[in-house]
Amino acid sequence: MTPSDLETLRLADDAEGHARAAAILRDGGLVALPTETVYGLGGDARNDMAVARIFEAKGRPRFNPLIVHVDSIDRAQAYVHWSDQADRLAQAFWPGPLTLVLPLRDDAGLSPLVTADLPTLAIRLPAHPVAQRLLAEFAGPVAAPSANPSGRISPTTADHVLAGLGGRIAAVLDGGACDVGLESTILGLGRSPTLLRPGGLPTGPIEAALGMALVHHSTGDPLVAPGQMASHYAPGASVRLNARAAEPGELFLGFGPMECDLNLSAAGDLTEAAANLFGHLHALDARAPEGIAVAPVPDTGLGLAINDRLRRAAAPR
Repeated sequence: MTPSDLETLRLADDAEGHARAAAILRDGGLVALPTETVYGLGGDARNDMAVARIFEAKGRPRFNPLIVHVDSIDRAQAYVHWSDQADRLAQAFWPGPLTLVLPLRDDAGLSPLVTADLPTLAIRLPAHPVAQRLLAEFAGPVAAPSANPSGRISPTTADHVLAGLGGRIAAVLDGGACDVGLESTILGLGRSPTLLRPGGLPTGPIEAALGMALVHHSTGDPLVAPGQMASHYAPGASVRLNARAAEPGELFLGFGPMECDLNLSAAGDLTEAAANLFGHLHALDARAPEGIAVAPVPDTGLGLAINDRLRRAAAPR
């Protein structure tokens, strides 16, 4: 059976839905699940075939590693070499939109496809109650990149998942719209704590918890974590950044008080803008414009992550 032969089920957030989703994962199938950031495409991280199906369904390059989701700090410690810094951050921000990249344990038992044969693992404990219930019921590690075709706009609703991957995965567990709306912040805990990808947790609180400034990953550095590819999160239409108005054939995505087709936040609130980013890009792209013009967004706080996603969406494909 090829991925396109599948009938993708929409599972409800109830005991029956969670039991069915966990059973699919145990059988090596794929289930899209809501997290507080975006919907993830989950498969058993210990099962080579399940992880291979994730790459196949998304059309994702095999050199791009995956994030593993777990239901507890104790379970995370079974797969990575823990550290004092990891413990400080996990106690402060887990469950939540923070992924830690730590050295992989020799006895982790995960598919090497998860790490793209790197010696490290990206791992997190999501805050969404639906994800937490499913992870607890499954009682194992779930590899889960965003549940969308590789390089396209990330999904923040079950409808987004079905539009992109319907017929290619077994099921989507419908938990409503995602609250944060941006992927997790990824932090490498090697010699110096390094911001590998800005995301749903701003860097300020992280630096305060660690008592030090973060090193920032450079664009030309090797790919060591998810979400670092130059072209990513892209709609079908071209994207033009720092626009003051739409040009002919474009729709305008605004920020702050202005005339526009959709507004990330008329009040200029970055948290609201982050939550709306992917949903608004999906909505504008569905209108099939030649391009999407995007108003400037402040490059501070969550604006760092918003602008990171917008730059990758606008990059040459």
